[in-house]
Amino acid sequence: MSLQAKVMTAMKEAMRAKDKVALETLRAIKSELLNAQTAAGASGEMKEADEVKLLQKMQKQRKDAAAIYKEQNRADLATDELEQAEILIQFLPKQMTAEELTEQVKSIIAKVGASGPADMGRVMGVASKELAGKAEGRLIADTVKTLLSN
Repeated sequence: MSLQAKVMTAMKEAMRAKDKVALETLRAIKSELLNAQTAAGASGEMKEADEVKLLQKMQKQRKDAAAIYKEQNRADLATDELEQAEILIQFLPKQMTAEELTEQVKSIIAKVGASGPADMGRVMGVASKELAGKAEGRLIADTVKTLLSN
C-alpha cells in the first residue's frame, strides 16, 4: 500500500474519531505529497525513499518548532507540535537502536576499508545510502565519527 493510500485511510479514521491533531497532520502530509508529485520536473510518482525523506523533514520541522515554542514559554503550542511529530512517526520506518546503528556502521567501515577520521567522507557516503530512513543523518555522522576516531 502506498503512503498516499495509508494517509487517506488514516484521514478517514481521524475524521470518524474527530481527532483534530491527527487530521491536521495527515492533511499536511497529503499536501506535501501532492506538492512533491506536481513539482516541476517530477514524474508524478514518488519513490519510497523520497516519501521517507519528506516525512523525516516534516517530523524535524515539528520537533524544531516545539523546541522554539518551549524556549518562548508556549507549552500549549509545543505540545501540539510534538503530538504531530508522533503521528508522523506512524508512517516512518522503524528507527534503529544505537546498538544496531553501531553494528551497521562497523560493518560499513570494514567494507569500505576505512582506517581513520580522514575516511569519514567515504564511510558517510555508503552509510547515508544504506541507512536512509532507518536513522537520523546526524546520529549516523556522530556514530561514524566516534568509531573512526577510536
